[in-house]
Amino acid sequence: MDGDELLAAVRMFTANDARAVEDIRVARDSLRESDVRERLAAIPLARIKDAVQGTLRLAPFERAELSTVLDVLESSPRELQALPGIGARTARQVHGAAERLAATAAKTAGLRIDAERRDAASTALVVALYRLLRVGPDLPRARDVAGLDGRLAPLLHDGRAAWAHRLVTRAEWRRRRRARAAAREVAEILAAHDPDTASMLTRAAAELLREVPVEEAWLDYERRAAEYRTLLAEPGTVDPGTVAPGPDPAEGFLPEGLAARVRAQPLDGAYLRAPLRPYQEFGARFALTRTRVILGDERGLGKTAQAIAVMAHLRTEGPRHFLVACPASGLVNWTREIGERSTLTPYRLHGPAKAAELDRWVRGGGVAVTTLDTLASLGDPKIRLGVLVVDEAHLLKDPASRRAKAVAWWRRRANRVLYLTGAPLENRVAEFRALVAHLRPESLPRIRPGDAVVGSRAFRTAVAPVYLRRDRRDVLAELPEAVHVDEWVEFGAADRAEYRRAVAGGDFTAMRRVAYAVPAGSAKLGRLLELLGEAAEDGRKVVVFSCFREVLAAVREAVPDARGPLDGAMAADRRQAAVDAFAAEAGHGVLLARIGTGGSGLNLQAASVVVICEPQVTPALEAEAVAGAHRLGQALPVRVHRLLTPESVDQRIRELTRPPGGHAPAGRVPDAVDVTEQALARRIVEEERDRLGSA
Repeated sequence: MDGDELLAAVRMFTANDARAVEDIRVARDSLRESDVRERLAAIPLARIKDAVQGTLRLAPFERAELSTVLDVLESSPRELQALPGIGARTARQVHGAAERLAATAAKTAGLRIDAERRDAASTALVVALYRLLRVGPDLPRARDVAGLDGRLAPLLHDGRAAWAHRLVTRAEWRRRRRARAAAREVAEILAAHDPDTASMLTRAAAELLREVPVEEAWLDYERRAAEYRTLLAEPGTVDPGTVAPGPDPAEGFLPEGLAARVRAQPLDGAYLRAPLRPYQEFGARFALTRTRVILGDERGLGKTAQAIAVMAHLRTEGPRHFLVACPASGLVNWTREIGERSTLTPYRLHGPAKAAELDRWVRGGGVAVTTLDTLASLGDPKIRLGVLVVDEAHLLKDPASRRAKAVAWWRRRANRVLYLTGAPLENRVAEFRALVAHLRPESLPRIRPGDAVVGSRAFRTAVAPVYLRRDRRDVLAELPEAVHVDEWVEFGAADRAEYRRAVAGGDFTAMRRVAYAVPAGSAKLGRLLELLGEAAEDGRKVVVFSCFREVLAAVREAVPDARGPLDGAMAADRRQAAVDAFAAEAGHGVLLARIGTGGSGLNLQAASVVVICEPQVTPALEAEAVAGAHRLGQALPVRVHRLLTPESVDQRIRELTRPPGGHAPAGRVPDAVDVTEQALARRIVEEERDRLGSA
């Protein structure tokens, strides 16, 4: 390799790299423009009133078949004024409102690559990014070497003059010395680089322009979507040196000034047992920095963990009393999570032991967990709260309700207040304003309906000082490929009575499915319906697994639109047809399947939520069920919910079969339990009989 060969390779790579980056920029801008147009096309013309002061007559526009904001934007004010019944003032007013909405949409336009639609804009961006990613580790090496162009070219020019001094007898000594120095420097540059550098640059340059099969690019995207998002997020990757990085989606699109203050907030983990992910640390710091806020992360992203981190940090600063108010279905999860994630002591202020637990909490400090409906009956313990945490805070939308008044009473006795809700409040502006009025009424003027009209990012940016929300796509690079959630729900009265009868009869199978035996009062079925409702709001498909036909029949009765159940008795072609129909459904859908038989070997990647109705005696069955959705082609993190009942056969099965350290790593099937099902059944039946005093 000589200097001229290296320079030629550098220039070829630089030109191809610039072209590849320009292709990404063009594709990115096209996708953003497509996103803006889709959002404006989805906004009915009637919503334009929210962005305009005063009244508007929209009937003349509708008669002219202008039904969306995009329709208005694509007509000039003069064209609008020419329509019957529309004056110059109205035309300017409506068109101006449409332009403002378009500007807001453009500022907050996203780069959402839809692996299911595969539209032209997304495809162009995926292909352009694939070209860069395909170069692999040679890309950063080549870009480092590419900086030699400005240095190497003049040296080679000067170095060539060293040959001329033999022909020019009176050559200037200064020029001759410069030429010889340049030749030595070129030699040093060549010695400092691998002899294969020019070939590496040539290969990388060729890869950047090679034709890419569209299917190959999409398959690669589905395999490593997080890397594509990371590449787009890297400052300078798309517009080197010209574009500063925008607001970070993992930081909820907060303005940089506010985000910097949040990042600077200390977070002491001395009282924590479990680490947080970076986006969760940011959420906890946000709550500490802003004191009275709403944390609205999408369900499954760990709002509970972030709230516990807030309480644990505050404990290091002195406060000893913390209070969590949640729906009754969350009591068990909260008390368990506090105990597992921190060294803080949880107290359950609910049920017959409420008074005794309240007294212990007041005297000893820790985290009291109670229900929203029980909050009003706690009296006045004469304490100051380090923080009041309210889970599912959207339930407080009516300020005149009993529970809202009880929360307001406790808010006045708290140094900090943290509302948690997974509901997308940008779709419920009236409810959001009601919650903000609880916490930061001075922020209400910032909440303009027009921001919510345009979309979630615009809304989140506008209300950043009081509201932090991230969805899975925002934090995709930080999420594991599968998120496991244990959903602990207590027996209802009817469930508990049935369970005692099953234990007394020594019927292990009945003990396992008894939580669904009386559907009208089933706590597990109630939580399952909540999970399905949440998935429907998010537009996600769900697969529900159980090893019992009776359980699936109860679920089917409660969810008549569900497909299935798939089981081993169904012919293979019929099972596949049901899966295909499930995958072809637009948006949310539910598929029922018997674990280990109906779901075995099927490709269920259309689903990104998996619910397992009861713990399995053989952990490999659960792993196989999850693998049906968590497999190649799944572009979203998979959320796995296991429905469990404390102080029951469920808890004993989990204790005896769960691998050390929790869930098995992704891609590994847990080892079989070193005990037969019959032996395990006998052991659990005997232990439960002893615990319940059954003969």
